[in-house]
Amino acid sequence: MKILYGVQGTGNGHISRAREMARAFSLLEVEVDYLFTGREQTQYFDMAEFGDYQTRAGLTFVTENGQLNQWKTLTHNQPRTFLRDVNALDLTRYDLVLNDFEPVSAWAARRQNVHSIGLSHQNAFLQDIPKQGQSSLDKLITRFFAPAAQQVGLHWYHFNQFILPPIVPPSVQPITNDGSVLVYLPFENLSAVLDLLTRFTQVHFFCFHPEVEQDHEYENVSLRKLNRAAFHHQMHCCHGVIANGGFELPSEAISLGKKLLLKPLHGQYEQQSNVMTLEIMGLAQSMSYLDPSALRGWLDSEGAGRVHLPDVAMLIAGWIAEGDWHKGEALWHRLWEQVEFPEVVEEALVELYSPKVPSRRKLSISPTC
Repeated sequence: MKILYGVQGTGNGHISRAREMARAFSLLEVEVDYLFTGREQTQYFDMAEFGDYQTRAGLTFVTENGQLNQWKTLTHNQPRTFLRDVNALDLTRYDLVLNDFEPVSAWAARRQNVHSIGLSHQNAFLQDIPKQGQSSLDKLITRFFAPAAQQVGLHWYHFNQFILPPIVPPSVQPITNDGSVLVYLPFENLSAVLDLLTRFTQVHFFCFHPEVEQDHEYENVSLRKLNRAAFHHQMHCCHGVIANGGFELPSEAISLGKKLLLKPLHGQYEQQSNVMTLEIMGLAQSMSYLDPSALRGWLDSEGAGRVHLPDVAMLIAGWIAEGDWHKGEALWHRLWEQVEFPEVVEEALVELYSPKVPSRRKLSISPTC
């Protein structure tokens, strides 16, 4: 079997997930080529796991000062280039297109009638799950941005749908707590972030930000340039994490038992929905802007505890490699039976939804357009 794996490169979360899938596919000796779109080729970093990967322009989203800029998103994208790339992508060598919200490979697979599986957090929003602020346009984008013959969603809970747990890196170093706070708010203005953090002189913050060119200290804040190894090391050592409302970073944080304070991007329903879901589960607190009072309350609060997750990437890769893609019920049960929530989270989920793993009923992986 040979797979083309298309990955949305706009944010680092999709790439982090693909990196874990690459590890699993490599261990299973599955032949995979990788295609990334959504950012300039020179802006990709730490990509050794993907070998001789390809890039295309694709489609992307533009954010400024903590919110989605719809006008720049519309004008920045180049539909002619996108259509040219879709038509030029030759899939005759591939048995399957695996897709993480990446539109070029998704539309090329549809055009050339190659079987495709969409594996992303965005696909969970095609199901009946908690949503906040989703407009009619958002629904259309979620369904048609990267269509696939089968859509498999990832989320922190299944909500009695065919949704799988998050894909996070296996923990390879001790989980400790040095009292520091890890901050990753790449869509916020760095000066605004520093204005917030320096008010709390008794707390040591480690702030990773794309505007930082060299590591240095600024009052009680250690400013760090983007570096995956350093970031994950600090994630294991910190007391808590402040971030936007994406999916991958909160997933890794809760798998390490780190408490969360989240500021979702304005105008981005996915992030708003993510934060609402984590608050429902008791796994995060939120702020709608860089709010000192929200940060003070969060610093004084206790975390919920650790969510134990299995090696989701390895089990999904094995299911894909077996080739019986329309039979996913056993995979679903096997994964969720291995997820362990803190007691307070388990109680909230049982009260609101159901026991952690429902009875063994028939689950379908619904095809989409």
